Amino acid sequence: MENSSAERKQQLALDIADGNDPSDAAKNPDGRTKLQGLFKQLSLLDRYLYVWIFIVMAVSIIFGYYVKGVKKAFQVAEITSVSLPIAIGLWVMMYPVLCKVQYEMLGGVLRQAGPLKTISLSVVLNWIVGPALMTGLAWATLPDLPDFRTGVILVGIARCIAMVLIWNDLAKGDADYCAILVAINSILQIILFTPVALLYLKVVSRGKGFHVSSWTVAKSVLLFLGVPLVAGVLTRLILMNAFGRKWYESKFLRFIGPWALIGLLYTIFVMFSIQAHQIVDNIGHVVRVAVPLLLYFGILFFGSLGICRWLKVPYPLMVTQCFTAASNNFELAIAVAVGSFGIDSTQALAATIGPLIEVPVLLLFVYIVGFFQRKGPSV
Repeated sequence: MENSSAERKQQLALDIADGNDPSDAAKNPDGRTKLQGLFKQLSLLDRYLYVWIFIVMAVSIIFGYYVKGVKKAFQVAEITSVSLPIAIGLWVMMYPVLCKVQYEMLGGVLRQAGPLKTISLSVVLNWIVGPALMTGLAWATLPDLPDFRTGVILVGIARCIAMVLIWNDLAKGDADYCAILVAINSILQIILFTPVALLYLKVVSRGKGFHVSSWTVAKSVLLFLGVPLVAGVLTRLILMNAFGRKWYESKFLRFIGPWALIGLLYTIFVMFSIQAHQIVDNIGHVVRVAVPLLLYFGILFFGSLGICRWLKVPYPLMVTQCFTAASNNFELAIAVAVGSFGIDSTQALAATIGPLIEVPVLLLFVYIVGFFQRKGPSV
């Protein structure tokens, strides 16, 4: 039963990545309906996520700009300098994805030599190349905007543990390997985020735009990553033992799945409502922040793709490597920026631009790798 389900899921992922509706495969051999095929496989929320994000952003800016007292209302209660509505949104956003991670598989995969090599490559790409590249691009494109630069660098340091699962599934990557990388990045993020942030924001950037203690950053990481991570681990262990894997994956995960995107939209609404005046007053700077993000996603994704092809990494593992390296945990970047600099800071505003750029760009990358995969198995 489980093997049959896994095979159906794998075939569905192949169809999605190829952009075809399985039911239309025979009727559309030329692949002209690949976009429609992809959309049919997604829920309404997933299908138009980029549309919802832009709608929520526009509505929240109008709401925050013209309605008085919005900032005060959203900051009625705080947790470690973060407004309670924002904290709730961040937890809701991260909890469902962390419940999906297969923590129980980590030990077995680590004992295998092959995955261990690719895991080592992932650690290098995520924790050495990624932060260094984003820091360099931020300095090259935003030399005169230190606060915005800080927010962009925070995005580069926060490695992805959420949206990468979606991109990996759409691009027919290895689901188990992706879960392992997410689990490893979740753990490493607790350990490495603070020292890496201090390295690039205090040492490399000479302390400009970053004047908080390591404990301030650590508190934000532990609160907004550690809490949902522990909750996700306990939820998975308790519910799977009580009701079984089949019920957990088919019922519980399906029930909480939409919470992540709903939490994302809610968080964007609250943050952009509070940031409305800053966005309108600094619209040129907001556009400039998109430049290093676009360069970062493109360079890291296709650079990882080239390395994996040179090393002859199998396609499913290669796809997972590329999307894990190019994706970022913008939830954590936002949380740290808000906790360290405040909800209405330009650092938080810069971090908030992350998902607005990442979603359409990485969705485009899904189509690109699917296109080249259809050209032959060597890709």
